[in-house]
Amino acid sequence: MRITLVPLVALLLLWTLPGWSGLAVDAPGSGEYADQWRPDPMHEYWDPATYHRPETGRMAGIFTGDDCLTCHASITPGIVQDWQASRHAKLEKPVLCPACHGNDHQKLTFPTPQTCGGCHPKPLAQMEEEKKWGFPSHALAMERAVDARHFADKPPAETLSCLQCHSVATKCDSCHTRHRFDPAEARRPEACLPCHDGPPHPDEATYLASAHGQRYQKEGAGMDWTRPLGKGQYPIPSCAYCHLRNGIHQVADKSIWGFGIREINPRTAENQIKRKRWIEICADCHPPDWSAAQLSGLDNERKEAWKVLYGVERLLKELRSEGLLRPTAQERPPYPLDPLARWWPRERIGFFEGGASAFYHVGAIERHYFELWYFDNPGAYKAQAHGATALSRHAHEGMASQAQAIAEEGERLRLLGKKGQAVDLKPLWMEGEYTRFNRENHERNKEKP
Repeated sequence: MRITLVPLVALLLLWTLPGWSGLAVDAPGSGEYADQWRPDPMHEYWDPATYHRPETGRMAGIFTGDDCLTCHASITPGIVQDWQASRHAKLEKPVLCPACHGNDHQKLTFPTPQTCGGCHPKPLAQMEEEKKWGFPSHALAMERAVDARHFADKPPAETLSCLQCHSVATKCDSCHTRHRFDPAEARRPEACLPCHDGPPHPDEATYLASAHGQRYQKEGAGMDWTRPLGKGQYPIPSCAYCHLRNGIHQVADKSIWGFGIREINPRTAENQIKRKRWIEICADCHPPDWSAAQLSGLDNERKEAWKVLYGVERLLKELRSEGLLRPTAQERPPYPLDPLARWWPRERIGFFEGGASAFYHVGAIERHYFELWYFDNPGAYKAQAHGATALSRHAHEGMASQAQAIAEEGERLRLLGKKGQAVDLKPLWMEGEYTRFNRENHERNKEKP
């Protein structure tokens, strides 16, 4: 009789009692610029340790796992079915709902990595260890977002979009979908590619264009993804096979060139160790000498890329010193989250142009350089790193075309200067629909309700 009545009573209570749950209406932002942005209700799911607030006012009481399953089989049957198909349900002593959510319905919680680490301490420790390698890493992804000025200055819809992927640091179900948590799902490229796609990390396009990706698209459906990520287990390497070798939850310990947007000395002692790790992985299928040659090819690709990037950067600095780049720092609106810029406006060319987000207040020639550096350049790097050499060559052709266009625009600006004609001021996004929307919503986002 209990099996019949519990769901019925639960449904009646859910419909008749008021509820207070989820994100607090006055919840502040998080990170270094916490007072400059406001979270969307979905942030409760992206960062549960920071934003989840237990439900109150609806169901009350202390329940066993069997109680939860009986009730939710009617309310959320899909969740129950996923759990029933999971390894948690098949253990001699099943891992029931209270183990992850608690048993007090007034204090239910969303699991965090620390929650999972209670039973899986080794994977959690491996992921936490990523922090010692710095960026880029999964463990620091949330911090990377909320500590960035250009994140805090975005409209709410954009901050929400950013954290959907950056939440890989704050919840395990970014890779292991709830409530099944099947490792076979996390081993497939589809677990990684939704976030690792598009500039400045075009991993999906470059992997799928490689020989590995081409084979995966033809044969991946027939592969046995229940096998562990060890040598000889898979005929085709996936993202996880190479970046999470042997199932180790550690993706930052082999990063030689980062995202390809900062020049790094590839011959440091640290990078020599990382190179050996990559050769060991590639040697599962390829001769070690061949694998080492591929890394040398990547080094050469980076050298060629930085020749182009530095050449354009030198041109822009020359044009800036000649007073031919506009808007000048004094003509730009001060960056909202840079108080120093109000008193000491300055231009920055190169990597720091992106780091300071000054590219939102630049002329067309500088914006082209930003796209060359931050979009085309990573595309060339990622393609070479994933073995899509034809795509890398195509990206380098795009870089050369962009550099040529910038050089021609530089000649035009210099000709105007020699003639004594005013350099036309055509800044991007100084005004316009996006700029107004951003400015208005930035201010509204900071207002207290």
